[in-house]
Amino acid sequence: MEAAGPPTLPPAPHPLVAPLSFLLGKWRGEGEGTFPTIVPFHYGEEILFSHHPSKPVISYTQKTWKAASGEPMHAESGYLRPRPDGSIEVVIAQSTGLAEVQKGSYDAEKKTVTLQSELVGNASKVKQIARAFQVVDGELSYTVQMATITNNLQPHLKALLKRI
Repeated sequence: MEAAGPPTLPPAPHPLVAPLSFLLGKWRGEGEGTFPTIVPFHYGEEILFSHHPSKPVISYTQKTWKAASGEPMHAESGYLRPRPDGSIEVVIAQSTGLAEVQKGSYDAEKKTVTLQSELVGNASKVKQIARAFQVVDGELSYTVQMATITNNLQPHLKALLKRI
């Protein structure tokens, strides 16, 4: 009988992605939404940050559902492109037809990513979106702020997710 070899480790991430490896994986949790023009709501959520070691990008997919019924709510996907100087570029397409181009920064030691929209496309009312992600004690939290034609930038979404 042959002896089993050592376990195979996953390949190392691309050097530009390595500082953001704290995001990689599947996350699941709950969040809440509010804005002056809507009734506050609670939702379940799953986010996947994935990466192929040969590419300097992280793929992002997200889906939400009503906390009470499990009925699907929102989905979005996109790419995070970290730069060597600590900046990051992000594109996101939402299931509503809205598209975002964001720029920001990351801090590998603090495990944070902060983003500000450069462009919000195909949106008649949304004018600006800001996102902030942070991993603390193995939990991913994020906030989303939004500005519309009638409301200044203010909190819209916040969630806490655990790696699954």
